Amino acid sequence: MSDFFSTAFGLFRGVHREGYCSMYGICAQRSDGKFLNCASGSLSTKPDDLLSSKIQSLCPTITGNVCCSAAQFETLRDQVQQAVPLLVGCPACLRNFLNLFCELSCSPNQSLFINVTSTKQVNNTMTVNGIDYFITNTYGEKFYNSCKDVKFGSMNTRVMDFIGASAQNFRDFLAFLGRQAALNTPGSPYKIDFQTNAPLSSGMKPINSSVYSCGDSLLGCSCGDCSSSSTCSDSAPLDLLEKDSCKVAMGSASVKCVDFSLAVLYITAISALLLWGFLFRKRERGPVSEPEPFCKDSGDNELLSGYKQQNTNPPMHMSKWSILLKVLQPAIVQDFMARIFRKYGAFVSRKPTLVLSLSLAVPILLCIGLIRFRVETKPEKVLNLT
Repeated sequence: MSDFFSTAFGLFRGVHREGYCSMYGICAQRSDGKFLNCASGSLSTKPDDLLSSKIQSLCPTITGNVCCSAAQFETLRDQVQQAVPLLVGCPACLRNFLNLFCELSCSPNQSLFINVTSTKQVNNTMTVNGIDYFITNTYGEKFYNSCKDVKFGSMNTRVMDFIGASAQNFRDFLAFLGRQAALNTPGSPYKIDFQTNAPLSSGMKPINSSVYSCGDSLLGCSCGDCSSSSTCSDSAPLDLLEKDSCKVAMGSASVKCVDFSLAVLYITAISALLLWGFLFRKRERGPVSEPEPFCKDSGDNELLSGYKQQNTNPPMHMSKWSILLKVLQPAIVQDFMARIFRKYGAFVSRKPTLVLSLSLAVPILLCIGLIRFRVETKPEKVLNLT
């Protein structure tokens, strides 16, 4: 394999007009398996129905003729799929990212904003080794702004750290995307130099493609991924609620009608329960009737007879009642539980007002923390692994 480099700007210009391509098809392959495009200034071609449907699924802005073969499109799809898991949380950023490389690979007017600046001869075929990609400053800034705050959820870090090397502006971001990847590393097999000024004499012009804001109504991102969106500011929703909500004035303070109504209803319910406790509480206890013996003579005889069958020779000193108590003696746990609940029941019956008051006061005290309850909409504050 012989290598030939041509690095002079404009050595391979091709035709820069609508409907023409700057590169088309795959001509060779690097040693690490990355495919190299053919440096060919040919007319764009009409794809078959199957390829057209595939292109539409990934690149909906490209219709009609294209400047990519089926093999080129499969390569494009495989490469951009590596970034999809990182950007899927922000549809606007993902769509802008896909459109950038869709236009680069398949746009039917590719020659208007793509200029091949460097070629490499591989197997007697001229392959692309470097290109200029012309964009406007506005395009670059909007693209960068749509992605700069996107978070990678599983690691709670900025996606820009992965796809832009922590770039602080669109120029650094695009420079990282356009770098020529070394062997066996992710990236483009040829260098992409993003330019903002096209030569007037060349007939070229920067790409004119839609760029979606992260606050877009259809492809908008979450507030955690788009802090600049007006719908995610903390003051806007509160101001709107303050303006439209019903309020009850209480001196210098004001309370929402819903909160005031709930407070009145709750106080009324508590007052009714306390009043009921006072009205129906027994002022004095009536005489306690003597309980009937648990066992009558006939029952005693049956229990004694059963005990005697088990112990045919009871001690002479054991009386009739001592034998009966031994037979009826409960288990230790049962006796303990019976005594506890007997004391608890007696306490409740003697002090019903106190019990009712405590049953209301304890939940109220435990719910005091709800005063500081806030709904957090920023995922980076919910989980912080750093």
